[in-house]
Amino acid sequence: MAFTCVVHEQINAPPEAVFAVASDFPNAAQRIRGISKMEMLTPGPVGVGTRFRETRVMFGREATETMEVVAFQPGRSYTLRASNCGCEYRTVVSVRPAAAGDGGSEVTFDFTGAPLTFGAKVMAALMGWMVKGACLKAIRQDLADLKTEVENAARG
Repeated sequence: MAFTCVVHEQINAPPEAVFAVASDFPNAAQRIRGISKMEMLTPGPVGVGTRFRETRVMFGREATETMEVVAFQPGRSYTLRASNCGCEYRTVVSVRPAAAGDGGSEVTFDFTGAPLTFGAKVMAALMGWMVKGACLKAIRQDLADLKTEVENAARG
């Protein structure tokens, strides 16, 4: 059974500035404290086909995922895909003007994990609640870090 985590954040900066930082994968480890290491696997500007290896500490252990950009709409959204331990992961990050019309942005992280193998399905049934909780915590912290980075730059 797949699980989904969706988190929204309001950021006091224009969507273009927010998207530029959110999609700056080469420098993500300097901005997002949950990322301990980032290694770009493809050269050139970020777009469909960009691949990178991201390392985080999850459940007290380092976890490294190879991610690929599978959809990219400059200034608006991107979708990442990763596969590991019998699961497929998708993250859609979208940025749009805030509803208040104050020049700010609303950012949405939409993460889905889908177990594909029998073993992964069993683990999801046993530990899915714990994994979902850890994902929500990580996404909220990533968005808080993004907000701090972008708003400090906008003030600055």
